[in-house]
Amino acid sequence: MSDAGPRRGTLVQRVLPRGARSGSRRVNPMLYLFPLPALVLYVVFFVIPTLQTFQYSVTNWDGYSGEYDVVGLNNFTRAVTADALFTNALVNNLKFMGVVVLGQTGISLLLAVLLVKNSRASVALRALFFFPTVLSSVSVGFIWKFVYDPNFGLVNGALDGLGLGSFKSALLGDPAQAIYWLSITQIWFHAGMMIVIFVAGLQAIPKELYEAAEVDGASPWRRFRHITWPLIAPATGIVVAYTIVQSFRAFDVVLSLSGNPPSRWLDILSTRIYASFANSEFGYAATESVLFIMLIFATTFFMRQFLRLVQGGGK
Repeated sequence: MSDAGPRRGTLVQRVLPRGARSGSRRVNPMLYLFPLPALVLYVVFFVIPTLQTFQYSVTNWDGYSGEYDVVGLNNFTRAVTADALFTNALVNNLKFMGVVVLGQTGISLLLAVLLVKNSRASVALRALFFFPTVLSSVSVGFIWKFVYDPNFGLVNGALDGLGLGSFKSALLGDPAQAIYWLSITQIWFHAGMMIVIFVAGLQAIPKELYEAAEVDGASPWRRFRHITWPLIAPATGIVVAYTIVQSFRAFDVVLSLSGNPPSRWLDILSTRIYASFANSEFGYAATESVLFIMLIFATTFFMRQFLRLVQGGGK
């Protein structure tokens, strides 16, 4: 028994390298080469094209000729002050984004609160809500195109069945309503993913906090307001940021629902940029892309700051 200690020590000394025994940690320099392929791909396919976009945004390049003129900020002035189509797409996109961010975040959070327990029914319903996320955007567009069909679609058919035929409309053909029907499609498409994110955030909250609040007599609303809402701030930030980006990237859903080119009341920034490229206005399309990127960053930043203010109780 007295030899067990020394033998054990000898075994440890044999197994562990000298650096580990002495407490020092040495990193093999070759490990720094592992991120290199990903870094090269990122630079080639993201950084360089982004820089070229900024370069071409101040030109009148048509995308084909080898020569072009530098026009300075004329493209930006045209987009902001003189292009009614760009302004229309911007307004449509902001309406679309507002409805989707509020609707998708609220609905996803509500369903996540209801389905947070890992019971069989909750897991099955979470999987059911997640299913649309695995579909392609084109498939989603065609599914909802049939739903919104003014003649035999489900929406107008349901209104007929409820005796509300007077409320039937062209839906996607109605300039005042089309962007809101498009928002419903987008919410249905991505809400399942947001539910999963919220459920993960809710399950990470310690149950002891709810038990202590219940002992103190806190109502369900106060428990949500003072425990759930502040502690799911990271999940909410992810959901809002993802939703904003997806709202600006709904290009394929719009084309699937409205055709190419889309109707004026369904035209958003991504489809407007595509139209400029298709019209061989590459310089102007690059300008619209720069404004597009700036708008996404600005909207995401201010929305996250607003959420931080609200969830922090105004601190």
